[in-house]
Amino acid sequence: MTISYDEALRERIRAHLSAHDRRAVDDPSKRRAAVAVVIVDSDFAEDRVDPAPVDDWMAGRPIPEAGLDGRMVDVAGGAAFLLCRRASRLTSHAAQWALPGGRLDAGETAVDAALRELDEEVGVRLSESAVLGVLDDYPTRSGYVITPVVIWGGGRLDLRPAPAEVVAVYRVGLHQLQRDDSPRYIGIPESPRPVVQIPLGNDLIHAPTGAVLLQVRWLCLEGRGDRVDDLEQPVFAWK
Repeated sequence: MTISYDEALRERIRAHLSAHDRRAVDDPSKRRAAVAVVIVDSDFAEDRVDPAPVDDWMAGRPIPEAGLDGRMVDVAGGAAFLLCRRASRLTSHAAQWALPGGRLDAGETAVDAALRELDEEVGVRLSESAVLGVLDDYPTRSGYVITPVVIWGGGRLDLRPAPAEVVAVYRVGLHQLQRDDSPRYIGIPESPRPVVQIPLGNDLIHAPTGAVLLQVRWLCLEGRGDRVDDLEQPVFAWK
């Protein structure tokens, strides 16, 4: 069942974020980055066909399991968040799923960086007044501390992804985060921590994006304060 995109949802998310004892990570050995969790409206069944050249994007990437071909279809409807398919020819974290975001420039706050990256990557310009709050920091294996900033988009928005960085951007219904088969956890020999997987469309979203999305579900939607920074990333995301 989809989640209505209305003022009640906006205030519920804002209240949950305001009441949360946010965990900040102060690690001078890591660089700072921010991502934008942008809550928008979406139409059911607007995504029966994936607009991206998925076969090219998947080239050389192992298929996680039968039935998962990397296509992001049948996920829209009602309140949603923006999810980016990163270009396959980037120098780092290529051909991965991500929220709009990137590293902080000198003198920037996490909120500044999230709003700037949203404009640069997706072509959406919003003001600081649209920010609902901030989730826990997530330290990555690749040397960053990511701060997720939750932003109210105010409607469907006109999305214009930057082709050098983003192959396509999707409106994924928030209800998809509450699927019965989500989250999933697997073990890997390289770490004692569980690797989190969030099933979306015909793919699996891993940490750090998967961990952020899990906290969106637990905190923003359900009011749960469970932490996610102990959830592991798959080895391919460690570099």
